[in-house]
Amino acid sequence: MYKKTPRYKRLVDNIFPEDPEDGLVKANMEKLTFYALSAPEKLDRIGAYLSERLSRDVARHRYGYVCIAMEALDQLLMACHCQSINLFVESFLKMVRKLLEADKPNLQILGTNSFVKFANIEEDTPSYHRSYDFFVSRFSEMCHSNYEDPDIRTKIRMAGIKGLQGVVRKTVNDELQANIWDPQHMDKIVPSLLFNLQSGEGTESRSPSPLQASEKERESPAELTERCFRELLGRAAYGNIKNAVTPVLMHLDNHSLWEGKTFAVRCFKIIMYSIQSQHSHLVIQQLLGHVDANSKSSATVRAGIVEVLLEAAGIAASGSVGPTVLEVFNTLLRHLRLSVDYELTGSYNCTNIGTKIIKEHEERQLQEAVIRTIGSFANTLPTYQRSEVMLFIMGKIPIPGMHPMLPSTGSGPEGNRMIQVMLLKSLRQVTCGFQTTNMLTALPNSFLDPLLSFALLEDAEIRLLVLEILVSLIDRHDNLPKFSSISIISDISVLKLKVDKCSRQDNLFMKKHLYRHIYLCSKEQSSVQPHFEKLYSLLALISMELANEEVVVDLIRVALALQDLALSSEETLPVYNRCAVHALSSAYLNLISQLTTVPAFCQHVHEVIEMRQKESPYLLPEDVFIENPKIPKTLEKLEGELLFQQAKITEVLGGSGYNTERLATPYVPQFTDEDRLSKRKSVGETISLQVEVESRNSPEKEERTPAEEITFETLKNAIVDSVGVEEQEKERRRQVVEKFQKAPFEEIAAHCGARATMLQSKLNQIFEITIRPPPSPSGTITSSYGQTQSCSVPVYEMKFPDLCVY
Repeated sequence: MYKKTPRYKRLVDNIFPEDPEDGLVKANMEKLTFYALSAPEKLDRIGAYLSERLSRDVARHRYGYVCIAMEALDQLLMACHCQSINLFVESFLKMVRKLLEADKPNLQILGTNSFVKFANIEEDTPSYHRSYDFFVSRFSEMCHSNYEDPDIRTKIRMAGIKGLQGVVRKTVNDELQANIWDPQHMDKIVPSLLFNLQSGEGTESRSPSPLQASEKERESPAELTERCFRELLGRAAYGNIKNAVTPVLMHLDNHSLWEGKTFAVRCFKIIMYSIQSQHSHLVIQQLLGHVDANSKSSATVRAGIVEVLLEAAGIAASGSVGPTVLEVFNTLLRHLRLSVDYELTGSYNCTNIGTKIIKEHEERQLQEAVIRTIGSFANTLPTYQRSEVMLFIMGKIPIPGMHPMLPSTGSGPEGNRMIQVMLLKSLRQVTCGFQTTNMLTALPNSFLDPLLSFALLEDAEIRLLVLEILVSLIDRHDNLPKFSSISIISDISVLKLKVDKCSRQDNLFMKKHLYRHIYLCSKEQSSVQPHFEKLYSLLALISMELANEEVVVDLIRVALALQDLALSSEETLPVYNRCAVHALSSAYLNLISQLTTVPAFCQHVHEVIEMRQKESPYLLPEDVFIENPKIPKTLEKLEGELLFQQAKITEVLGGSGYNTERLATPYVPQFTDEDRLSKRKSVGETISLQVEVESRNSPEKEERTPAEEITFETLKNAIVDSVGVEEQEKERRRQVVEKFQKAPFEEIAAHCGARATMLQSKLNQIFEITIRPPPSPSGTITSSYGQTQSCSVPVYEMKFPDLCVY
């Protein structure tokens, strides 16, 4: 007997026309949709039947009917948002899978488009059993399509990108789905996106958002990929950032993309702009870890990672470097040190390829990149953290006798000098733009003492770096560009300077540190034009930033002392240095005279400068600080109107209320042991000097013995005696060592016991002298010898005044 066809099958059959060219029968499609909405329990059967028909049509290559079936499915999906849709979706995904597995590009694209429409539907009920693993794999494969026809290849790749975007949208917010952030999925999705992003590397990422792109640009795989990549990263929560960034690092490693820098930088710009700003520090920490992992890679690879780090730090919001600020700087400084060692040793052992030869210029580029990155990180930090970083870097600089020398891998003293230079350059980067209201608070002695000790070293490069750092620290109102070169400024009002008052603490800072170092730096024979320019900048900025009446007086005294230094016959300064110090002194006195606004002072300075212009132009900056200095071979004795007169300046400033007593006293810097230490050659020499300094400064020796007259005989005897004393000391040490090696244990124990007993008796004597009974409120009693003795009374018997009791 003939069995009647179920109604849902008849309704499905009726939507297919006889000729597939006619397309979907719309009237019948509306009937099917109405039936599905009226009887939602039939949806799964409709889906299963449509799936069966589609599979048959694909097998028979009836692609017209395949398209009609997919269009019907799409319409049913869009119309039927009800609780039964889950079962229908299973049939739908089975059909999409069938199309994606087909060899025909058109069928793959058709299936992808249907999947994307489905991905945009927000389902009311969660699905426990749906799996998208196949779709992730298949869409990733389509992203790498190598189809012969370039147009079709582009369409397949774009379909793959859209498919991945759909998978992410569908799964990222559904907690019941397989986690799309798992490495097994991310390791497929991210490289597929980067592959297509790289294919369009010619188009640079223009901004945080590519919304301004024209319609034609949007159709390229690279633009579509960028939008998809941004969407993926924008949806990443705190715990998923690592899984999203790790495949990026691996892809850049595997395809040697760090060395070109541009693509790696572009990738991380997209990442930093797309993720939530509070997660920025996670990306930075991963990059830091990747620098460590590549410590044995070539300098160009390390430099590429550091350049990316530099860009990432610039984009990261202020303060988002995270809680491990010093860890960031520690890593960068460690790689700076490593690079210096590589450069000096010329090679290192690499696990994969044996010994690797170092290219010096590549290591230099890496070092510069690390220093720039340190500065970039520092600029994102608040002032208090920047102070900590400056202290941290200073603690890393090897200073004999003050900070321990860093362990060196065979690079020797030259390695320590190079790391000093590199770390001071890093410090210079950190101090750029550093502003603080109080120098001593922000920069304690543990920072300033070692920094200023470098200002007195014989190494000219190190001295210049220290001067640049000091200038950066003091310049709090951006006056520095106005004093970048030394010149006689006829009217300083054109500079529009910003002058600030000096606090008491900053005044102490000046007295304690800067005057001496400015003077002593000027004495150095290896100083050249940049040194004198920085000294001028330093003096000028002090006048702007830290000036009060007392400081102004001291600065004028220092300027006059510099003039005396250049005149001194005792100093063995070359002619150029003498002329340079004269020029520095004249330029600064010209500036400070106009700042004090005392007409007579300005007049005197102006007269001297005019006289020099006529008779001795080589004493002014315009003839000294040029490419070919116009200086004489020998410097004749200068006197009279060519010199600034201390008496004259004291007289004119005294009339305006300045301290004449201080002005009349020439500035003579005290030559301390610190200056001797700064000329240090070795750690051992430094330690012996420090012991000597400490012993001479000990309180027991405050009363100095009169200086002994030193003659030739005295020196001769001292040399002979010292040799004898040294021999005696060696013999005594030998006997002590021999005694402890050969004497019986009882004898050694008795000897040590006797010394311990003697020490204890001495201690008892000291305690008897120093310890007194506590004072008693009940007064004192007189002994039979008429001496007053303190009487110690128990607390409960003491009589306290009423005001003490409560």
